[in-house]
Amino acid sequence: MIFVDSSAFLAILSIGDLYHQRARICWTNLLEEDWTMLTNNYVIVESMAIAQKRFGIEKVRDFQKNLLPFLEIQWVDEEGHKFAVDHVLSANRRQLSLVDCSSFETMRRLGIETVFTFDTHFREEGFEIIP
Repeated sequence: MIFVDSSAFLAILSIGDLYHQRARICWTNLLEEDWTMLTNNYVIVESMAIAQKRFGIEKVRDFQKNLLPFLEIQWVDEEGHKFAVDHVLSANRRQLSLVDCSSFETMRRLGIETVFTFDTHFREEGFEIIP
């Protein structure tokens, strides 16, 4: 099972992204190898908001139609939200987001060790990053 982060989604959606080619190849390989890919609802909200702001509503449609159908979605509940907020506050770092911390909580709760991302915060938290 592999967790998919916003940075991967955005790289896939944007031809101009520095990591676009690597992201497309990784996504294709994960699909071909029949990996279970998972994300959480906070990552979806973040990805859609950033895609809409940066690229327009058509990229949000692409995300909804071409990426989301291949993912399992875990819903952050009240306990997961509290954990993520506590993590942000205890880390005391400006660049560590609530969405990242919700992802860490989801991954740890489900025993997921690998994440498709271009965000180094996941490595700092002890997760294996692909590509």
